[in-house]
Amino acid sequence: MKVVNQYVPSVDGKGIMLGRPAYTDDLAAPDALIVKVLRSPHAFAKIVAIDTQAAEALEGVELVLTHKNVPRKAFTRAGQGYPEPSPHDKFVLDTYVRYVGDEVAAVAAIDEKTAQKALGLIVVQYEVLEPVLDFESAIDHASIIHPEEGIREMFPTGFEPKRNIAAAYDMHVGNVEASLASCDVVVRETFHTQAQAHAMMEPHTVNARMDYQDRLLMYSSTQTPFHVRRILSQALDVPISRIRVIKPRVGGGFGGKQALHGEMLVALTTLRTRKPAKMVFTRQEVFESSYSRHPMRIDIALGAMKDGTLKAIDCRILSDTGAYGEHALTVFMVAGSKVLPLYNKVDAVRFGGQVVYTNKTPAGAYRGYGAIQGNFALESAVDMLCERLEIDPIVFRRKNMIAEGESSPIFEIMGEGTEGTAMSMETCKLDTCVSRGLTLIDWHKKYPRQTLPDGRIKSVGMAIAMQGSGIPYIDMGAATIKLNDDGFYNLMVGATDIGQGSDTILTQIAAEVLMTTVDRVIVYSSDSDLTPFDAGAYASSTTYVSGNAVLAAAEKMKGMLLDEAARALGCDRELVRFDGATFTADSGENISLSKLSNRLYYNEDQQQLTATASYVGTKSPPPFMAGLIEIDLDPETGEIDIVDYVSVVDCGTAINPKLAIGQIEGGIVQGLGMAHFEAVKYTAQGRLISNDFLSYKIPTQRSVKNLQTEIVHSYEPSGPFGAKSVGEIGIDTPPAALANAVYNATGVRITSLPITAEKIMAGIAAKKGEQSL
Repeated sequence: MKVVNQYVPSVDGKGIMLGRPAYTDDLAAPDALIVKVLRSPHAFAKIVAIDTQAAEALEGVELVLTHKNVPRKAFTRAGQGYPEPSPHDKFVLDTYVRYVGDEVAAVAAIDEKTAQKALGLIVVQYEVLEPVLDFESAIDHASIIHPEEGIREMFPTGFEPKRNIAAAYDMHVGNVEASLASCDVVVRETFHTQAQAHAMMEPHTVNARMDYQDRLLMYSSTQTPFHVRRILSQALDVPISRIRVIKPRVGGGFGGKQALHGEMLVALTTLRTRKPAKMVFTRQEVFESSYSRHPMRIDIALGAMKDGTLKAIDCRILSDTGAYGEHALTVFMVAGSKVLPLYNKVDAVRFGGQVVYTNKTPAGAYRGYGAIQGNFALESAVDMLCERLEIDPIVFRRKNMIAEGESSPIFEIMGEGTEGTAMSMETCKLDTCVSRGLTLIDWHKKYPRQTLPDGRIKSVGMAIAMQGSGIPYIDMGAATIKLNDDGFYNLMVGATDIGQGSDTILTQIAAEVLMTTVDRVIVYSSDSDLTPFDAGAYASSTTYVSGNAVLAAAEKMKGMLLDEAARALGCDRELVRFDGATFTADSGENISLSKLSNRLYYNEDQQQLTATASYVGTKSPPPFMAGLIEIDLDPETGEIDIVDYVSVVDCGTAINPKLAIGQIEGGIVQGLGMAHFEAVKYTAQGRLISNDFLSYKIPTQRSVKNLQTEIVHSYEPSGPFGAKSVGEIGIDTPPAALANAVYNATGVRITSLPITAEKIMAGIAAKKGEQSL
């Protein structure tokens, strides 16, 4: 292959580095009204009265929005398949505020200073209610977070708002109780994972204007432009044909932009005033009033025989969705469906639990959602079980983990296969990933620990992981390729590049099929009017789902070109060869692509050549990964130095190896952030205090001394040129790998994230106390 599986510079990289206008706020009208939001100071309250007269009278104020003058129609902000699995439990503005930072009112003014002044003139009288701040006591709490009428689920999801339950799910294979009872060794443990902030560079940003056809035109820093258009139409009762959504360049999303944040208020402002408007979240608003990762309590039991045969897995989860139920069910289910099949040889497995409402910042989509939480619990428990069995954890994993050609009944039950069948692993190089990872980190020399001359302890830990490639039978991607005169192409895709490089990847796929170079394929993406439909950038879907659509469209275009060349050369199509630049008949006569396209558009057989194709997956082939960490730990302070992190990944063919490695390593660092650095902190009254980068620590280049990343050779038959996904797999292994390394160093098992020096020292002290008794 000449273009695919090659490093090609990002098609947008140079222009962005030169500072050319590319992002949402760059494209706002210079005279746009500034929309600012009055946010709740209370975790839970009812608005008894709201007086906006002084704000409305302030010079420069164009509009004030409250629950009294906006449409009241329940919707979900979650940008995902339709009908949505998330409950419709949100209103544009409501009489209830459900967390500190929830929307109370909005002001549109000629400048930010005026808008801020107007916010201060709004007088609100609240009836303060008792908040639910501990998700483990949310079910059947005296406070009902969503007592209002009109909210609903789109299909059965276990939605019981009067019990503070946003979703619930249960499944099982085999008899778990009987299987656990028959095991020689059973390990039971409870794990807790925390909320996590997305910390993307670009805050949530949106602007709007009325176009020359009097339609609403919106530029949004979103991962899901087509879902944004649909949700706006439904919630505001505006015909979808009267809305156009364009996604410009996006400065990072990580799931946090897989929803509507600000779009409703900005759209209403422009529709009411007929003037351009914009909203740019402050960093504090991004922390407090957008999304976080779902905190979870995971109760897990593993049962095995003395020979190391894993017989049963029992996993029950309680998940905290915060004030609203966006992605509540899907995140919860992924904690099972993208984790438990790793150990597919068990006789019995059970998975279930609830997702509950609390009066905290809403949780939503976040890279690796559900999987990173579930993986932390499972891979930590596996090491615990191996210690009890006195079996090497590498040997145990190799004996019990999924392999090529195998399947799991969980795939069928939890949506990864058709009725009566379960997805089979046509590619699974997990054993190769483990072997290579052991070599790269020099495992057998360092495991479990070494004492260094300065008294610190060097140790290693590891975990394995799997993810998916899109959502089968639900999410669709489409692509259109247009031939231009002189023989270059336009590629139009609905797929959403949010900084991960999908525009480049999809261009490479088209160029490979058409046997041309990337510079001859000009890509346009994510314009709800001009590009074909695409579900958006989530669920590790773009390379696999949208890539297959581009592959099919390019093949169709190539066929059309051969037809036209045969007509121009006066021979049968089967007698024409094409090398990407020239068509040659068996007779030796030839015509260049440039001349053929000019002939089609200016001279003879005139017609526009355009090819469109769509793709909906029937499977979600998992990428696999082995993650191994080396740390130096100071037993006197509990401080950890992350010396090395080795990632060996099976993602099928890497369309662009450089970009793929960037995705993996970016995920690793985010996973290490959740594992060790990032702590979300609230006051006793429910106010978020880790709401800036001074109080919320994320990892930097100095945090990890070395990253080693390799992609093993693999070819997924159902993927474009053998590709699977790579966007999320990197984030999953760090929490469990670090927890296992800390245990190997100290004998202290940390079961709650983040893993901090304080927790390690408390564990060491507790061990010393036990030993002295």
